Amino acid sequence: MPADDTTGTEPRRSPRGRFPAAVPPFAPPPLALSGGATGALTGPARALGLPGLALRGRAPGAAVRRAPAVRGRSAGSGARPPRGNKVRRMYERARRAWDRPLTAYYLIFGAGLLLTVLGLVMVYSASMIKALELSLPGSYFFRKQFLAAVIGSGLMLLASRMPGKLHRALSYPLLVGAVFLMVLVQVPGIGHSVNGNQNWIYLGGPFQLQPSEFGKLALILWGADLLARKQDKRLLTQWKHLLVPLVPVAFMLLGLIMLGGDMGTAIILTAILFGLLWLAGAPTRLFGGVLAVALTLGFILIKTSPNRMSRLACIGATDPGPQDQCWQAVHGIYALASGGWFGSGLGASVEKWGQLPEPHTDFIFAITGEELGLAGTLSVLALFAALGYAGIRVAGRTEDPFVRYAAGGVTTWITAQAVVNVGAVLGLLPIAGVPLPLFSYGGSALLPTMFAVGLLIAFAREDPAARAALAMRRPGVRWKTMRRRVKKRPSGER
Repeated sequence: MPADDTTGTEPRRSPRGRFPAAVPPFAPPPLALSGGATGALTGPARALGLPGLALRGRAPGAAVRRAPAVRGRSAGSGARPPRGNKVRRMYERARRAWDRPLTAYYLIFGAGLLLTVLGLVMVYSASMIKALELSLPGSYFFRKQFLAAVIGSGLMLLASRMPGKLHRALSYPLLVGAVFLMVLVQVPGIGHSVNGNQNWIYLGGPFQLQPSEFGKLALILWGADLLARKQDKRLLTQWKHLLVPLVPVAFMLLGLIMLGGDMGTAIILTAILFGLLWLAGAPTRLFGGVLAVALTLGFILIKTSPNRMSRLACIGATDPGPQDQCWQAVHGIYALASGGWFGSGLGASVEKWGQLPEPHTDFIFAITGEELGLAGTLSVLALFAALGYAGIRVAGRTEDPFVRYAAGGVTTWITAQAVVNVGAVLGLLPIAGVPLPLFSYGGSALLPTMFAVGLLIAFAREDPAARAALAMRRPGVRWKTMRRRVKKRPSGER
């Protein structure tokens, strides 16, 4: 049967209405041509004049099939797409940028650098009047902090380039050295007391050292190495391996710190211990038991000290009270309240003129709020939030247990200390006497903290995707890669 379901002798009507002759029995089958203009034949088909040619395309009078209209835009109009689409595209672009392999690396490096630089500026502004009161040059505290920042930058660079095995090898010597120095603090003639807390060692001249700050870093590195080795041996499922020897060593450090009367540092060290136990997957009962013991000891230490009880009574105070026991807390609130939205200007603080005690150390956040306003304080909090998020991201995406415990411990340390300091300035927590990390004056606190930030940078670089992205940014690798991607064009083609 022919392809058009007609007999061989029946005439066929052409598209133009003519009746050609019958198809001879020896005629070739009809041809189907795709593409081309309607009713137009080209090439051999036109020369042969073959009948029965079926053209694939639009028949005369057929409806024209139009392309679908652009979404969000009417046909023939210049209307822009809805605003929701732009917002969605911006959101997707930001989400893709946020999920890039180097996001944590840039957040840690950028937030740590900005906090250190802004801290130097605020230390100079907040400490100038205090230095003049002590008959010292106005830049005395700033110069010491700047020197500590330079040394800390070297330590941060060193830590960021050190391999993980070397970090683990340093954990035991660092712990032994920190314990030794903390014991020396209690030796008469060697240890020095500041503001009622004996936790300093003089190094000669204007320099002194607080060993308990290095005890935080030592506990993190040693605890991370201990838990990682036990996890490799699958021993963390037993409660005794979770507690021993991590908890006894932590309690030993806490005892040495409390001998000097520094409860603020003891609170931060306890937070680090709980962070390590949480990352190790401690059961709720075990975690709750250790927490109950710590809270009981803390309650006893606070109840037996009138100074600590008075600090606890100053939470939310709006009046200095009898004998001005809440003077520092109230004037910290005054400084924040007088700053307004954008502050009184850099260097124009009033509270630092003898009204607010410790304006360049524990209460530097209050001076920041007075001089830079709410915008300045929110910027500082945003930098700490970015640093904390990046640390959690590094700890959550790694497969190395040591990196997970160490990154989680450092993040717990920095964020917990920032919360305790800012909470005390805002009147939400008792004044614990801990500095704001990377921001407050104090070389003993700045050096180990910058080394810890270098650890986070090193851990962020060790991620396989981040390592590949950093390798692509090398000039030689990029040039060779681009040369491989360019295809060779044939001769004569432009």
